[in-house]
Formats: sequence, C-alpha cells, structure tokens
Amino acid sequence: MFCRLKLLFNTIRYLKIKQIYFRIYYRFKKLKPLFLEKGSTVTLSYQFDWHGVCYAPQSVFNDNTAKFLNETASIKATTIWNDESKEKLWLYNLHYLDDLNSVGAEDRCEQHLHFIHRWIDENPPVHGSGWVPYTLSLRLVNLVKWCCRNKVYDHKILTSILQQADALEQQFEYHILANHLFANAKALVFIGVFLGDSLGKKFLTKGLHVLKQEMNEQFLSDGAHFELSPMYHSVLLWDVLELIDLAVITSEQTLATEINQWKKIAEKGIYWLNSMCHPDDEISFFNDAASGIAPRPAIIREYANKLGICKNVISREQIVSMQVSGYTRVNLKSAGSVLLINHTEIQPSYQPGHAHADTLSFELSLLGHRVFVNTGTSQYGLGDERNRQRSTLSHNTLNIDNKDSSEVWNGFRVARRAKITEYSYNITEEKQIVSVAHDGYTRIDKSLIHQRMFTSEKGKLVISDSLANANKVNANARYHIHPSVKIVKFSDSSAQLKLPNDVVVEVKVSGGKMSRHMYNYFPEFGLKIGSEFIEVRMSDSELDFIITWKE
Repeated sequence: MFCRLKLLFNTIRYLKIKQIYFRIYYRFKKLKPLFLEKGSTVTLSYQFDWHGVCYAPQSVFNDNTAKFLNETASIKATTIWNDESKEKLWLYNLHYLDDLNSVGAEDRCEQHLHFIHRWIDENPPVHGSGWVPYTLSLRLVNLVKWCCRNKVYDHKILTSILQQADALEQQFEYHILANHLFANAKALVFIGVFLGDSLGKKFLTKGLHVLKQEMNEQFLSDGAHFELSPMYHSVLLWDVLELIDLAVITSEQTLATEINQWKKIAEKGIYWLNSMCHPDDEISFFNDAASGIAPRPAIIREYANKLGICKNVISREQIVSMQVSGYTRVNLKSAGSVLLINHTEIQPSYQPGHAHADTLSFELSLLGHRVFVNTGTSQYGLGDERNRQRSTLSHNTLNIDNKDSSEVWNGFRVARRAKITEYSYNITEEKQIVSVAHDGYTRIDKSLIHQRMFTSEKGKLVISDSLANANKVNANARYHIHPSVKIVKFSDSSAQLKLPNDVVVEVKVSGGKMSRHMYNYFPEFGLKIGSEFIEVRMSDSELDFIITWKE
C-alpha cells in the first residue's frame, strides 16, 4: 500500500491543477444531448471542396468485416460498437470512421453512406465508446471531409454532426491535454468552418482559441512535437497540414491569419521527422511508436509539397543535435548508416502517457538495414505486456537490478523520472563522439549515474557505458536485433551478425560477458515478430560494446 501511494504521489505532483480539476469535474458532469426541434434544419456556411490526401488503407469491407491493428473481425452485430470482448483501442478505431477517407474511398460512397447511417442508428447520443471526446474528434473531421469530398449533405448526417460537435464541446479533454486536446480543437475548427450561423461561429472561435495556445506549446523550437514520439509527431504534423489545407481551400478569414505560423511549424516538423527516420525512410521506435498508425513520412512530405511547404530533406551534417527535444542523429561515414540516440527527459511532465523508460537508448542502421532497434509498441491499455513494452528492458540501454530508469506504471503513468545530467558532442577529422548521462538510478544509490559515450569512425562504432560501483549492483545492457538480421556466430565475448545483404557485422565486448535471448519485436500494433537480443552483464565500471563492419 505504501509503495503504491508513493507511486501515486510521484505521479500526481507533475500534473497541472487544471487536469486535476477537470478530472473531478468530468467524473460528476453528465453530458446533455442536443436534440433539434422537429422540422429544423442545419445551416452550412458554404459547401467547400475537400481534396486532401488519402493515405489510410481500406478498413471496412462489404462482407461486414473490419480490420484494425492487424485484427479482422465481424461487425455485423449491432452490439459490436461496445463489445466488451474487443480491445478498447480496436473499438475506438471502428468509431473513428477512417474508412470514409481511405485509399479508394471515392468508389465506395454508397457503402459509406449506409455505414454512416448505421453508426447514427446504433449509437444514440452520448452513450457508448463513440461519444468519448477523442473518438468524437477524429470522426467529426472524417465526416466533414467525406461530406465535402462527395457533395453529400444528408439531413440525418448533418443533424448528427451537430449533435456530436455539441457533445465534444461539452467535454474538451482538459484533464488529459497534449495531443487529445489538439485533436478536440482541430475538430471544432473543421466543424465551425463547415457549419453556419452563430453555432458554427461559436465552435470555430473556441477551437481556434485552443489551437493557438496548443500550437505554441506542443511544437518545440527544434520542430518536435513535445510528446517526443515519432509516431505521434507524424499524427500531429498531419493535423497541422490539414488545418493549412482547410484555411487555403475555404479562405476563412480567421484561419488565414494563422497560415504563415502553421507553415513554419510544419517546415520545422518535417525537418525533425526526417532526422528521426532510418535510411529506409520509416520512423524510429522511441516512446510509443509503431508503423501503420500515422501517415508514412513520404506521404507527409508529399502533402506538404502540395501545400507549397519546403521539402526539408534530411541534413547531411555528421551530427544533427536536436537538444531541445533530446535526440541526436549521427550520420555515420558509411552510406545508408545512421545512429539515433535518445537523451530525452519525460515530456511533457504533466502528460507522460506515451513515454517509455528508454533514456540513453539508441537505434542503428548499417548500409541501409536496421540492425539494433527498440522493441516497438503493439498495444495500449493496462497490464503486464503494456508495462513491459514501456520498460527499460525493452530498449537498447543499461538497466540496473531490472528496474526502470523512469518509473513507468499502470499503462500510461510515470512516477520518478530520469534527468539528463550531461550532454555534449564533438566532431574531429576521424571521429564523431556523443556523450550523455542520466540520474535515473540514483534512487537506488546516489553514485549510480549512468554515463554513455558513442564513438564512431569509418566502419566502427563503440558504445561505452560507465557506472561507478557497478560491482555492487546487477547492471546489464541489452541490444535488440532487428528480425531481418541473424546471429551466425556467438560466444560470451564476440558475435557475428549477418545483414539481409549478406554483409557481416562483428560485435565484441570488453568489461562484460554476452548472452543471447529471444524477444518479440512489435513493428505495428497487433503484429509480433520473433527475434534475438544480446545481453551483456557488466563486470567492470566501464563496458564497451564494439561494432565493426565492412562496406
């Protein structure tokens, strides 16, 4: 009981007063459904054309099945929307109605019209998973885009849109903040432009007011979204692009004044995203991150180019230091070889729901192939597996006594957090050096500062871990191997890894002994691929993990 109370205290103390207030307020507040008088109509401001980019694959099919998060299931039953046998996240995806704006959606207009009517009939106002604010936000944007793209202004749909917008406006997620509040505000802006009369203006005014505040807070000066997940960064960057598109298409005066600022945010955001990608042009897996949720980086750049936003290619500097967000990209001297280093702290401090205990972890690609990777994210919710995926043990870094560098717990919470105590980098004619340190384990012993140095030169990378009093604790470093890379030779001091192109990578250790183990790699939600990791038991105060390769 005492330990749990301590966890709670060290979690709650980071929250904003606003979050605590609204958490209590919403616990007792009852949503009031909006019902229009018989014979009343919904006024549209004007019927604009929406030609935004469609990127999501088809997810709802004519045989009454749907596929989300790599799971296909029947949706024939009217009870499917709140089926307790299904994962919450799967159900939320069903409620988003993303299929309305998926690839090839223009050929399925009649199917979508029927599906929207079905959603309205089977989800009465303010009841069930479809009426929680985040699902409302994503669905409302999808409905507006679909109506405008297909020139469908069905009275039943318009009435439901108004009801949903009113329900959203009553429960803005001030208790959660971060990307949820951004999504709420974006939805009201779309609705406010779409609808006419004073009600539309009210929605637009509120949505834009919140957006102005959140744009400034959520996007950092180096371009990163402040939750420091490449996946969520991509999601929020797409939101910014769609807002720019909306402003351009509609010429709405209140949005036009924001376009220049939004474009600057998008330009910096694309630069940061490019810097956080591997040579395969896909995102790295730091914090909550997986492929298949956000638009791919290439599609984001395509949309940005369509809107006249600078492409911002990846910097070819030897070291790209993103110190504000806490990442460093090292462009190694071998073609197609990149080292990505995480020296972040938990951000934002008041909303750590998508943070992992992955301080000083890294990912490495050599000659165009991922070699060492963080294990990815396959699920949300509560439970041991969610906690395991957020743990230090699931990342390429040092752990002590199998404890986490930051205390992740209960699915989306973090108590005591690691702080960065050192960060520097240096470039010489022959070498690139990045030095970082954190104090996450000083709660065990004040001397346990973990210092890690990355030293790279042509064909070689040395990862050096330093830890005072290492002999007094159980200190182990893990290095998770991408499933496409195979261990072909192994001993307790060296190993050979074969890349998909048959290049052999040599690994040696000094100051510890290696062992090999199996783990599950999660490149997408609901997708599991077996692979191996190397674990090194630290026996001295310094451990060197030496990687060499030939082109």
